[in-house]
Amino acid sequence: MRQNREQEFWFLTGSQELYGAEVLKQVTVHSRAIVEELNKGGQLPRQLVFKPVLTTAPQIRKIMEEAVSDGNCAGVIAWMHTFSPAKMWVGGLSVLDKPLLHLHTQFNEKLPFDTIDMDFMNLNQSAHGDREFGHITARMQVPRTVITGHWSHATTQARMAVWMRSALAVAESKNLIIARFGDNMREVAVTDGDKVDALIKLGWSVPTYAIGDLVAYRERVATSDVDSLIDHYRAKFNFSYSDEHYFFKHTRDQARTELALEQLLDDIGATAFSTNFQDLYGMEQLPGLAVQNLMAKGYGFGGEGDWKTAGMVRLLKVMGEGLAGGATFMEDYTYHLEEGNMLILGAHMLEICPSIARDKPTIEVHPLSIGEREDPARLVFTGRSGQAIVAALVDMGKRFRIVLNEIEAIDPPRTFAKLPVARVLWKPLPDLITSSEAWILAGGGHHTAYSDVVTAEYLRHFAEMMQVEFVDIGAETTIAKFRNELRYSEGYWNK
Repeated sequence: MRQNREQEFWFLTGSQELYGAEVLKQVTVHSRAIVEELNKGGQLPRQLVFKPVLTTAPQIRKIMEEAVSDGNCAGVIAWMHTFSPAKMWVGGLSVLDKPLLHLHTQFNEKLPFDTIDMDFMNLNQSAHGDREFGHITARMQVPRTVITGHWSHATTQARMAVWMRSALAVAESKNLIIARFGDNMREVAVTDGDKVDALIKLGWSVPTYAIGDLVAYRERVATSDVDSLIDHYRAKFNFSYSDEHYFFKHTRDQARTELALEQLLDDIGATAFSTNFQDLYGMEQLPGLAVQNLMAKGYGFGGEGDWKTAGMVRLLKVMGEGLAGGATFMEDYTYHLEEGNMLILGAHMLEICPSIARDKPTIEVHPLSIGEREDPARLVFTGRSGQAIVAALVDMGKRFRIVLNEIEAIDPPRTFAKLPVARVLWKPLPDLITSSEAWILAGGGHHTAYSDVVTAEYLRHFAEMMQVEFVDIGAETTIAKFRNELRYSEGYWNK
């Protein structure tokens, strides 16, 4: 699938002419060194690009306008090496519409107690230069993230990397195309939403394509390409069957759909899609294995016409690119309500991404009572244990809201011998009763985007950058406090 590997982030250093040429030369040397070392550090997902030190209002406005117009610039990082009078930044900040990170650091890590003099003090003024910059961004209500720490520290670089990954998701969001094959499942509310508002506020284009468009693409898939994909399946997955002809007939049908879907999506520039088992005219099976493999390649997906979750899954894929872990479409399917040990079993009819699998998945073919089509092939596996999140984007009528629950996936105490779908068992934080009550109070959907690599921090950054409401249900959540948070949020977003 198409991915923009040319994205970069610009490093902007603030100063002023007052200090003279020699000091500004030293500021430039320091700024370049920071950029070079950060790029060598290996934590940042994209290159950091040094830009000349900014000392005047026209320079600042010009560089901000260039950042806005450069399609490869995914965001800017600003640092005030010396004191940079903030009135100079007003014009530039007023035109900036890309993510902004205010890095509050300084070149030297430690005070040189025995040699420090006023020359050193005048050169290294980030302690109050950044506070001047912070004042103007606060007064202008500029969406931004502030990170404090020495630039060489691994913790600082890790936090910068998270911010960058959230910014990359913003760039993806502003150009996201989500193809819908069939509409929203009939009479279902939470998976539907205002697609025009999604385009205005999130940048998402959500066009519909007839299932016949996919059928036409399927008819053009070469048998040799299906054969090659089956060989790929054989190398990557276990096969489980008692009837070889039955198994391969149904698995080949999914392979044909996968090839057709990927080609169609690439032709229209879509990186996410949804399907609907109520609209399968001309299809032999509901896409199952095909969808799972496309998600593993980075596409977002939502079942039953749920385009909002499809978009969220794609954004989690972008945020977690290259990291150990995965992201998938998910549904809170059923509960384990044992007192003192309450758990959620997450699954769906077919479409859970193998990027979260604990062990090597197995291709199996089983009946599906929904959709009135042939028995679909699908990957069956159990998700790995560890910290994870589930998040839903919901349309609240006047705004979008991201609802997130921090969870802990666990290894099932017993096998699911008769459950022919991929699944994950988890403990929601702080507990099932509190988390489910809070989720329902927030209007969260039954479909979610699940990730065991992306954390709440990533989505909190994303929501701030996109100016979207965000509520987090975690270990410290109580219903009383959460109710108040929703009330405060209602007042803020409806002001």
